[in-house]
Amino acid sequence: MEKTLTYSQAIEEAGQSLIRFPLKNVRGVPLMEPIAQNFEPIWAFCPDPTDILIATYPKAGTTWTQEIVDLLLHNGDTEACKRGPIVMRSPFLEIVNPPPIPSGLDLLHKMSPPRMIKTHLPFPLVPEGFWENKCKVIYVARNAKDNMVSYYHFDRMNLTQPEPGTWESYIQKFMKGELAWGSWYDHVKGYWEEREKRNILYLFYEDMKENLQREVERIKQYLDLSVTDDVIARIVAHTSFEVMKENPMANYSFIPKNVFDDSISAFMRKGEVGDWVNHFSESQLEIFNEDYQQQMKMVKIPFRENL
Repeated sequence: MEKTLTYSQAIEEAGQSLIRFPLKNVRGVPLMEPIAQNFEPIWAFCPDPTDILIATYPKAGTTWTQEIVDLLLHNGDTEACKRGPIVMRSPFLEIVNPPPIPSGLDLLHKMSPPRMIKTHLPFPLVPEGFWENKCKVIYVARNAKDNMVSYYHFDRMNLTQPEPGTWESYIQKFMKGELAWGSWYDHVKGYWEEREKRNILYLFYEDMKENLQREVERIKQYLDLSVTDDVIARIVAHTSFEVMKENPMANYSFIPKNVFDDSISAFMRKGEVGDWVNHFSESQLEIFNEDYQQQMKMVKIPFRENL
């Protein structure tokens, strides 16, 4: 915890030196410049076979899943999951200073396996060691429209990522894959097509919202954990959106406001399925639906836009 406070103070002292970093391509995928410039050691990272990777496109339920997995690994002990902010308990593999989260590789090298690791990298950029060592990998996918809405509001409040511009222009960037971590389409399809060969547990945000107990059970079984029904019920209660939003170890309130400006938008904003209807105009919806059908025509991923 002391290290986190020191880090936060360092960010605050940096003040106006923090900027919205431009995107640079790594093998065709746009990443924030600090990540792109330091990608070689990220690619070279070799996990332990006991490590667990939680992979998502940004704003698809990452923090939610991290908290669930941490609770499962600690048999539902909520106090154990208050040992530090989520960024310290589950390092963000590819993030490097000076963005607002501690450098993932630095944290990982100081931790003993088994480790819970977060990534937003698309499948082709995930270090090969995860597959060679047959690590457990949990992927969470969220329907494109809600994912885009959530990412848009996040990019407004995250002052290290490129300026999102207008909602109209953001839709265009999303369709073209010009946002940080690239194309949503390529992302969800990449892990979907490899899920059986690589033993990836592929979850859907909408399924988690519909029946969290069922999905926590699926995660438990995938991780080969022995957890009682009472513990599952406790985990479900502790990871509701309402509880998570008020949990200082998970809601990113520990990030200084000159980095994550929650006066613009909260990090945990709504957590709903179907909020996209409040953002798309009829013409935007028509253009997006046509593009979606074109880009997803070769795969049958069972996304749901409403519950």
